[in-house]
Amino acid sequence: MVRSKVWGKAQGKGQGKRQLGQGMTEYIIIVALIAVAAIAVYQLFGQVIRSQTAAMVQEIAGEDGSAESQAAQGAASTAKAQAAARSLKSFTGNAALGGAQ
Repeated sequence: MVRSKVWGKAQGKGQGKRQLGQGMTEYIIIVALIAVAAIAVYQLFGQVIRSQTAAMVQEIAGEDGSAESQAAQGAASTAKAQAAARSLKSFTGNAALGGAQ
């Protein structure tokens, strides 16, 4: 048994590296889940974000950004309707269709 400085208790040879590897794997999984969530949010609200950004740029430049602001409001309404229409039940039918194509 080797005394590990990192963990402060006796461990078998190589176990410290294994535990560090497990921590890195958990970190990678968390980062991947956050990335998937960010992609989903951007896909759902992407047009809203682009329109709001365009409106802010127009206003900062001293021009009228009301058209872009109205486009953002329209895109937000569309995204809200799409979010209300989608649920986990709406994706179960797609699995059956995928095998039939």
